[in-house]
Amino acid sequence: MNKTVRLLLLICFLFGGNIARAQKASFSVIPEPVYVKKGSPGVVSIDRVTTIRYPEELKATGELLNEAIRSYTRVLLDVNTKSKANEIVLKLDSVAVKEKEGYHLLIEEDQILITGQDQAGVFHGVQSLMQLWSPYSKESLSVEKGEIRDYPRFNYRGMHLDVGRHMYSVAFLKKFIDLLAAYKFNIFHWHLTEDQGWRIEIKKYPKLQSVSAWREGTIIGHKKEAPHTFDGIKYGGYYTQDEIREVVRYAASKYVNILPEIEMPGHALAALAAYPQLGCTGGPYQTAQFWGVFDDVFCAGNEEVYQFMEDVLDEVVSLFPYGYVHIGGDECPKLKWKKCPKCQQKIRENGLKDEHELQGYFMKRIEKYLITKNRKAVGWDEVLEGGVSKNTTIMNWRGEQSGIAAAKEKYEVIMMPENMLYFDYYQSLDKNEPIAAASYTPLSKVYSYEPIPDSLTPEQVGYIKGVQGGIWTEYMKNEKHLEYMVFPRALALSEIAWSEKGKKDYTWFLEKLRHHRYFMNQMKLNYYPYFDEITAEMKSQANGNLSLTLKTTLPEAQIRYTLDGSLPNAKSRQYQEPVLMSRSSVLKAGLFVGHQLSGRIFTQSFQHHTGLGKKITLAYAPAGKYNLEAGLLLNGIEGHHRFNDSQWLGFSGDNLDAVIDLGTLKPVSRIGINVLNYPWQRMWTPKKLSFMVSTDGKDFKQVYTGRNFHINGINKVRAKFPVEKVRYIKILGENIGRVPVGGYGEGEKAWLMADEIIIN
Repeated sequence: MNKTVRLLLLICFLFGGNIARAQKASFSVIPEPVYVKKGSPGVVSIDRVTTIRYPEELKATGELLNEAIRSYTRVLLDVNTKSKANEIVLKLDSVAVKEKEGYHLLIEEDQILITGQDQAGVFHGVQSLMQLWSPYSKESLSVEKGEIRDYPRFNYRGMHLDVGRHMYSVAFLKKFIDLLAAYKFNIFHWHLTEDQGWRIEIKKYPKLQSVSAWREGTIIGHKKEAPHTFDGIKYGGYYTQDEIREVVRYAASKYVNILPEIEMPGHALAALAAYPQLGCTGGPYQTAQFWGVFDDVFCAGNEEVYQFMEDVLDEVVSLFPYGYVHIGGDECPKLKWKKCPKCQQKIRENGLKDEHELQGYFMKRIEKYLITKNRKAVGWDEVLEGGVSKNTTIMNWRGEQSGIAAAKEKYEVIMMPENMLYFDYYQSLDKNEPIAAASYTPLSKVYSYEPIPDSLTPEQVGYIKGVQGGIWTEYMKNEKHLEYMVFPRALALSEIAWSEKGKKDYTWFLEKLRHHRYFMNQMKLNYYPYFDEITAEMKSQANGNLSLTLKTTLPEAQIRYTLDGSLPNAKSRQYQEPVLMSRSSVLKAGLFVGHQLSGRIFTQSFQHHTGLGKKITLAYAPAGKYNLEAGLLLNGIEGHHRFNDSQWLGFSGDNLDAVIDLGTLKPVSRIGINVLNYPWQRMWTPKKLSFMVSTDGKDFKQVYTGRNFHINGINKVRAKFPVEKVRYIKILGENIGRVPVGGYGEGEKAWLMADEIIIN
């Protein structure tokens, strides 16, 4: 049996037997169909006497189905012969099924009929059938009677994969495409070039293979850690044009289109290392060994750059038949352009206002060239800043607002907000999670995403063409780690992309996932297994105390916990109401079904102090994704060094200026706060930090001033002074303002990150 067939059969195992044995999940499909109806009691058998009937244009899908059935029954079914008992029929009928990619699956006593509007629709129907059957014996399958009518909500249902940071085998790419097809994705966005490696063979520029495809080493650990250390191991490679054609053909056979991406004008260091004349300074340049955004980009004033890009795109469009090419446009610093005579001359010659419009000029030229090749451009949402034509599709990533703005301006939009759909983010706050980029995007958050904002009119909604998940691979060194980060979050995305909004039901989705667990193990998919975990929320009570509310999605499970840091067991205290946090403690909780622990232990440390839950006022609002409630600074929970637990408030270029009202005069002798120092994340400690106290909120006395907080990570600033009776406490942290010259992100606003003000 060849590898391709084996992969397909493993897909079948993902969906089989255990599903049908569960009473409620016996007729379940992921993504959820438009219409499902269970039939009369009883099952239909698929065995050696069953036949398959299909027309020539559905031969590939029919053969795939037959091979999948053979994995269970050990025989190939007869094709297009008279039925011995029952039959499986595949057919095309655009009248019976009107929606593109739609299908009708009907399972009756003597026939399983899959009717598709088009070939893709029949293929999707086969995928759904595979989810419904279960082994009945060693030589037969059974499937319950019923009916499904189904079609996609969005035409564009994508998954992005970055191979520039880390590269994956062709065999894995085929497995990845199989998984996408099984969940009815139809776009594979292949991100082929980066600062850390150029992964596509371009015959006209051989140094892209010999130089740009390789880096001399790779950063060890997270980029936020300083100083950076490297493994010194040469890393790289590229996909030959023959390999690319092979992957494109394979994807097409699964009704998946491939959207290639060639980054420009930023994320260009690898290309500049081979062809330094394409940069503003002429180099020398080196393929990047660590992650981030780099100031050296393609020179927008150099005509040779445009010729280079056109030559590259000539070869790209010859390899990828899909009607779109992604041309990047994101994270392009303008520092080199501001100092480059060629760039400044290009600005003057074309009457451009600034460097942002220069990027717009760059992108428009590339877009126009693609039109001559019968292709349309896709760009990240930054391309709107310098202006592009309405022919360009906008892929928003910096939050939902950029997508909304683009749709209102009548651009086609693919929704891909990083805070919801980036799968390189942590999916759990557990300290044992493998290293990831940042932030926190659990399965429930992914599933909750709705791509159609309420703020759009019906006409504007029509410009939202689809939705996509992002897989950036800085910290995914191998295929197993990638699988762990992507699955099952990709399954949640499949329901967002395919299923009607009203059909989404997270409780039902989780039940379907639980019955997939065994078969994901059988196919050796290294998925994230903790579908059901404990979540916690700190709440203020009327009397000023704080309590911790615990929840879980696992039905019939009991939450048992301890407050002394010991591991809970089946005899530990059962959670029944919010836990009053009246003293410093370490809560540990577990899910128990009967006497059996399910999943892993939840841990939450709590520090009791005088300032808990008191009124706090900020002179400057936190910004971006760190614009959280000021009360988090006084909730007894200290933020993690990953700064992804929604405990850190971030001030972009502004000061931390906080006043706490204790309500009455209280004796105070200690004040503390935590601040982050991660220059490689543009997070800088205050240039000056002051603590002040007051009895009336008008006249403040300074009790502490500090500077130079140089610990890489969390700086726990603690000040002790003679006891004073005070009511008001002021914390003033002076932001450095802009990242200094030579710093990462030079000239951009610096973040001042603060958490838990501790008062005793």
